Amino acid sequence: MERSAEAAAGHPGDSRYLVELVQSSLDDDKAEDIVVIDLAGRSSIADYMVVASGRSTRQVGAIAEKLRERLKAVGYNHVSVEGQQTCDWVVIDALDVVVHIFRPEVREFYNLEKMWMTPAAGGSRVQAANA
Repeated sequence: MERSAEAAAGHPGDSRYLVELVQSSLDDDKAEDIVVIDLAGRSSIADYMVVASGRSTRQVGAIAEKLRERLKAVGYNHVSVEGQQTCDWVVIDALDVVVHIFRPEVREFYNLEKMWMTPAAGGSRVQAANA
């Protein structure tokens, strides 16, 4: 978990630290097609939205559970998780960063990136190493 170690060097209260920790966790668990969308100044719900895919409901659930555990381990104890009953789409609300983990078909249907990524959004696509 090299990126997690780098993220740990940041400030835990900083949203940039949190988004780097989220990206690292998703990367470590082989999430695919990771997209980070900068919402600062565009929405009051969060500073960043992260969208990623898992290949199956089992992988989506495992990615979400590991992310929740990693966030809790560094002090983010009040993380809200929704959707783990079916694992088609799991939402993790870590206050300044909201994470959506989808099965590919569900992600394509909702297409959150299209809704939020505009030239002003500053979104970036980060491919997982295995993608």
